[in-house]
Order: sequence, then C-alpha cells, then structure tokens
Amino acid sequence: MEPEHHLTHQASDAPEKHYNRLIHEKSPYLLQHAENPVDWYPWGADAFAKAVNENKPVFLSIGYATCHWCHVMAHESFEDTDVADLLKEFICIKVDREERPDIDSIYMSVSQMMTGKGGWPLTVFLTPEKKPFFTGTYFPKESRFGMTGLIDLLPRIIRSWQERRSDLVESAKEITNALHQVQEYHLDIIPDISLLHRGYEELLLRFDAEYGGFGLAPKFPSPHTLLFLLRYWKQCGKTRALAMVEKTLNAMRSGGMFDQVGGGFHRYSTDAQWHVPHFEKMLYDQALLVMAYTEAYQATHNPEFRNTAEETISYVIHNLTSPEGAFFSAEDADSPGGEGAFYLWTMNEIEDVLGRDDALIAQHVFGSTHKGNYQGMDSGDAQNILFRTKSIPDLASSFGVSDTDLETRLQSIRAQLYSAREQRPRPLLDDKVLTDWNGLFIAALAQAARVFGNDEYLLAARQAMQFVLTRMRSASGGLLHRYREGEPAIEGFGNDYAFIIKGLIELYESTFEPVYLSSARELNAWFLTHFWDETQGGFFTVSDTAEILLMREKEIYDGAIPSCNSVAFENLLRLAHLTGDASNEQRASELSRFFAEPVYRSPSAHTWFLCALSIAIGPIFDVVIVGKRGADDTRAMINGLTAHYLPCVVIVHKQPDESDLLLTALSPFTRNLKEIRGKATAYICTGNTCTVPITEPSQVLEGLGCQNSDK
Repeated sequence: MEPEHHLTHQASDAPEKHYNRLIHEKSPYLLQHAENPVDWYPWGADAFAKAVNENKPVFLSIGYATCHWCHVMAHESFEDTDVADLLKEFICIKVDREERPDIDSIYMSVSQMMTGKGGWPLTVFLTPEKKPFFTGTYFPKESRFGMTGLIDLLPRIIRSWQERRSDLVESAKEITNALHQVQEYHLDIIPDISLLHRGYEELLLRFDAEYGGFGLAPKFPSPHTLLFLLRYWKQCGKTRALAMVEKTLNAMRSGGMFDQVGGGFHRYSTDAQWHVPHFEKMLYDQALLVMAYTEAYQATHNPEFRNTAEETISYVIHNLTSPEGAFFSAEDADSPGGEGAFYLWTMNEIEDVLGRDDALIAQHVFGSTHKGNYQGMDSGDAQNILFRTKSIPDLASSFGVSDTDLETRLQSIRAQLYSAREQRPRPLLDDKVLTDWNGLFIAALAQAARVFGNDEYLLAARQAMQFVLTRMRSASGGLLHRYREGEPAIEGFGNDYAFIIKGLIELYESTFEPVYLSSARELNAWFLTHFWDETQGGFFTVSDTAEILLMREKEIYDGAIPSCNSVAFENLLRLAHLTGDASNEQRASELSRFFAEPVYRSPSAHTWFLCALSIAIGPIFDVVIVGKRGADDTRAMINGLTAHYLPCVVIVHKQPDESDLLLTALSPFTRNLKEIRGKATAYICTGNTCTVPITEPSQVLEGLGCQNSDK
C-alpha cells in the first residue's frame, strides 16, 4: 500500500506537525528532512515503481547529517513550499551517503564526469530506470551570482522531460555507457618501486613548505598521504619525506583545525595556515589522524605527536562512544548558535572563565584578540578560534619559563575552558554506528595501544570489535553496514570488510590472540567469495548479492577515506605473511596489476595503495617470537620491536608448549618452532632465507637490518 504523503503527529500542547515518509527511517540525515513539505521517499523499489507508473523523472538528493551546505540547501529550498510545489512533478528521493556509499559513489562519479566537480549536497536528475541525465551539487533557491536557483532550474527540467524526453533518455544512456568505460583499463603495467618514487615527487611539488600540507586552500588532512611518506622515508631514506610529515603534523596540531580545548580534529581547514576550520568532526578523520600521529611518534619519538594522538583518542572515547562500546559517526559543524559557535570565544568570555592572568597567557598562546580573529559568524561579537601561535618551546622562551611549566599551566587553562564550554549546547551528534568507520578507529586504537602501552585503548578496541562481530552480522554471516537505535541494517560494502579486517589484524598484532587472526581470515574468505572479480582481479564495491545500480563499481582512489581495494591490498599481503597462505599474496598481485594504470597516472591520489605497494616491494621481515605469554624475555623482544617504526615487519607470537593449536592451524609454518634453552626465541625470515634463532632481545633489531640513510 502506498504510504500517505504526509503523516500527522499531534501533541496536546504543541502545534500540529506534518511528516513525510522519512519519519520512519533511522538515518539522522533523513530524519532531519522528515518535516519538509517535499514528498520525500527513501531510496527503494517503491519510489522507482511510482516513477515508472507516473512516468516522472527522479529528483535525487544525497548528503549527510553533519554537512553544512546540506543544511543550507534544506533551509533555503526543501523547507520552502514554493520549491516543494515544483518538486511534485518529480519523484523525490533522499539518500544518506554514509548509509549508502554505493549510491553516492556511482552518482558522484557521474557528477565528476559531467561537470568536473563533486561535493555535497549532491543533486542528480534521473530517469525512472535510475540513469542520470543532469547533475550538480548545491543549488540556491533563487538564481544568484551565476548560480542557477532551483526555482528556475526545476521548471526547465520539467519542460525538457515533457517536450524532449527521448533526448534526455538517450543522454542518460550515453552517460551510463561512458561510466562503464571509465573503469576499463588497458595498459599492462607491473607496479614497482618507480610508482613510489613518482608519488613522492608529485607530493614534493605540491608541498606547502611554509605552512605544511599539500596544495592550496582549502586544505584537507590527508593522513594516508603522510603514512605513505613515512614509509617512503623508511624504505628509501629520503629525509625530505620525513620533514614534510613533521611540518604538516605540527602545523595541523597547532592550528584551529585541531580542537585546542577538547581534542580531536575538524574536517578541514578553509585557509592555507590551518587556522580556520570547517567545524564538523568525523570519526574516520580521527581514526586516520591517530594512525598518522602514532606512526610519526614511532619514527621520531616527538612527544607532541603522542600527545596529539592521545588527545584525539580521548575526544572520541568521551564524545563518540555508544552505550554498547561502538563508535558514533560524527558531530556537526552547526549548533544552536550557528556554524562553529560551540568552539568560538570572545575575549570577555575567556577573561570571565580564566581571570586576568591566565587570560593574558591564553591570549598570547591561542592568538585571540578583543577584535576577534574569526569572521564567519553573523553575530556582532568579536569571535576567536583558538590556535597555537608558536611552538611550545618558543612560547615557553617568550614567557621565560620551562616547557614543562608552560604545559602544566596550559593544561589548567584548557581544563577551565573545557568545563565552561561543556555548559554550551553541543553540536548535533550523528549517532549511527558505521561498520567501516569503526574498523578504522579500532585499527587506530589497537595500534596506539601497543605503541603507547595503553591497556584502556586495547579494551575499547576489543569492545567495539566484539560489537561489530556479534551485532553487525546478517543471518548468512556477512557484515551489515549501519546500526542505530537497536537496528542493524544494510548489507555490508567493500569498505566494511576491508576496514574491519584491517582492525582485526591490528588487534592480533597488539594482543597476539589467535582468535582475531582467525576472524580476519574468515571475513577475508567471505570478502573474496562475494566481492572479488574473478575475471580481472580486484574487489567490487558491492557484493554479488547486492542491488546493482548503473554498474558494479570498483574503487581505488584514496580520498578522504582510503579505498577498499587499497586497504585490501595491504590486508592480503599481511595475512599472507601472518598465515603463510601464498594464495593471499597471489590475490594481492592480481589486484595491484588491475589497478596499476590509474595509480600510474596519478600516484599521489592513491597513497594507501602506495603504502601497500611498499610492503609488497619489501624487503618484508617475518618475525615469529616463541615464548611464554607475559614473560619478561618475551615482552622484551616484542616491546623492542614495537618501540621502533618498522612497517616492513610482521610479528607472530607462539606459545612454547603444544597448547597453541589455533595459531598452528592458522599459521602452520609455526608448528615446529620452539624455544631455545627455555628462553624466548625469535625466528626472522625475509625473502627465501632465515637467520639462526635469536634468544637475546638486543639482537632482534640487528637481525632485521633496518637502517635509514639519506639517498
């Protein structure tokens, strides 16, 4: 039965409210539009059947809950009855891109192909057969400054549909055919170390030597680019690569993009100096940046990098953790006071909280002034974004105190500001749990736990993984993508599998509990069965049982989030070395060959792929440590490895007795490895050769032979 256009909810002491179909959805983004006068449908068979029956075009609008310009377009147009009246000539569909990344990816590819640009909100006009014939991003209600308004655009689309429909249908067919051709690769390229060199050279050309980061404003954090540069430095000895990482991480930590009071990173910087952020906070950014700062700490032992990773983790644990132990998706840029209002301060507010003496320090440290350093608010008050004006040593020198004394004073200042800020209305919390984003943060937590020796991080990672593996599963055993208000739903996508497998591998390497390696192998087998392209290699975005849109797409571009194929490339290599299963290495080779052409064209756009390629090129070292769990000599060997930046090393731990049956079943090559003279023993192999067993922890690093030299 067709649901009614608007549902009515009436409270005895409240005005009557009318809701459209979106009121029955779980997505916070769709629920934001449930009171619109627009006759919205969620994506589904009902909407397209109605489009076919009534012979109407489809108006598809894609966004997400914390998207500022999605809010703007909603307030300007979707809450407007004039626009809603025009949209009655369409079947209107709302999609949360975070719930349905498959839909978003396909139509974003169309937008970029047709217009050369993309972004959210994404606006697409479709035939009833889901084929696109016109696309754009944000449209104002009325035309201005060269931008066409919806009030003008919608009548033109309606007129074209009525008068020259065959032309639009033919255009949609051509666009769909062109989309298929975009993913047809023809060059037979064997990926090798030259791709790493070219990726580095491209990044070197784009690097901002003055402020850090890459390219012009707006600047995005691109943490996997920094992870690649760290690996390139380690593998090829280019100290310039490490310097670019250090410059960028220091600049982001000091800038307004980092929440100087509450920890965690905003989405991106609108300026080149990293001072003025776009204020939303996304879980995946926190995950990837924690990885970057943790690995940079391993490489440099700079305490600022460790502090930044820890403050970011603290933000997520305190603000984005669900009651079940999983992690919510995001916090909005907007709050009742407007965009960024939660994070901004006037000098009067700072003085009221801190008192005169501490306020003077805060003013000097955080660049705040009575005139204000931020112009984004409509309020007449002089607002300030807090960013560090100088490094801690330079600031301490200017105050004539030690670094430690200044840090102690700043901790007190931040604590007072944090306490005062907590009294403000918080930005909207997007409280859905996404499997893929949780996989990334679990991986980051597990990595930070072993590098920093923090058991609380490990406990949080375990709890989140347990939630995913027990609550985010379908009846057939596959992963589900989204959970909210007790409801897991939506068949898992490629990212869900790749990122959770990544998290399981990191958990194994932080706990050496074979159950995590077993789960990783199990999910990897499912992933290969239902997503792998047996003809050409590589993983599809959706499984062989999912709804197929215009095509069954494969992704390799490493954008704000790395592609499932890039992460899977790394996973396959690490699983091959952890288990000794050469078939995974063969799959990795096939994947790399299939995607070599797009990576060759623009290596710096595929930096997680380059991270995996650096492992494949090697040399990679397999280290099996046989020793009693928790024994001093075993811990000494493991800690000696985790204290160093060794991306080329895969570690397996085996108990010395015969009880480690699960590990030997998973990794048969460990079956005959034993302790020597009752001491923890390391077995190191690389290529086709192995060293003699090592029983002295101090000699393990020597056996790896990992040294840097500038080349």
